[in-house]
Amino acid sequence: MTATTPSATTPTPTRTGSAAGEPRPRRPRAHPFTTVNPASRLFVLAVMSLFALYFLLPVWWLVVSATKGSGEIFSGNGFWFGEDFALVRNIRTLFEAQGGIYSRWLLNSLLYAVGGGIVSTLLASMCGYALAKFPFPGREAVFGTVLAAVLLPAPVLAIPLYLVFSYTGTINTFWAVFIPSIVSPFGVYLSRIYAASSIPDALIESGRLDGAGELRIFAMCARLMAPAMVTVFLFQFVAIWTNFLLPSLMLADTSLQPVTVGLVGWRELQGYPISYTTVVTGALVSVVPVVAMFVSLQSFWSKGLVTGAVK
Repeated sequence: MTATTPSATTPTPTRTGSAAGEPRPRRPRAHPFTTVNPASRLFVLAVMSLFALYFLLPVWWLVVSATKGSGEIFSGNGFWFGEDFALVRNIRTLFEAQGGIYSRWLLNSLLYAVGGGIVSTLLASMCGYALAKFPFPGREAVFGTVLAAVLLPAPVLAIPLYLVFSYTGTINTFWAVFIPSIVSPFGVYLSRIYAASSIPDALIESGRLDGAGELRIFAMCARLMAPAMVTVFLFQFVAIWTNFLLPSLMLADTSLQPVTVGLVGWRELQGYPISYTTVVTGALVSVVPVVAMFVSLQSFWSKGLVTGAVK
């Protein structure tokens, strides 16, 4: 008997790319919207469109009404332009009314909002940083008090603040509006949450080992807290700019009032000697600083948020 040998012509199995260790091609990930039911997408789009229309329609009316003459604001189509484009004339009349008092109101609003926003942002960031990084007895109780202050509505504090400032003799002064504006419980809360998540303890310890003081260390950590600080400033700026109740209670002098209180005073004149068109134009001009503040800080805000997310 002779031993049989395998034929030389028998094909040998070839190794595929996956068996050879080569990475398999990844499947392209489906876009999130492709897995959503079209009816659901249509419903969400319709709801969001209604909300956008609800918020933008008054703004559109304000812009259109500010371009009309005195006799056209209550006649014709309220959501379309009139026959005469009188925006420039209305703005000139606005700044000339009652000796140019509107310019004074704008300046007061800028002082209250910008000054109060800067000081409140600095104080809130320092308080939030201390609550996040300094262990001390009663820290959680202090933070709970801050949360309780966030839940309190502003009208509840208006009368107590009036009584306090009346007792100190600072009613009808600049400080009666500025001092309450520098307190921001929401800013303290946001700064504490952001500082706890974005500032590493190793950075603080290394600064202390190098001999840096606590203020110097906070100045270094403030760069990491920049997105939170910008957010606090924007919220506080808008809150102070649109505040009406506190200035109307504290201020009787027309030259100290902000633009919100001044426009309501003009509105109560029932169209004489200040026309409704002038009041509407003043409302439109008062929105411009708020929009400009958001647009100017938007890039820095978005950049800071992305940087904080990456880190």
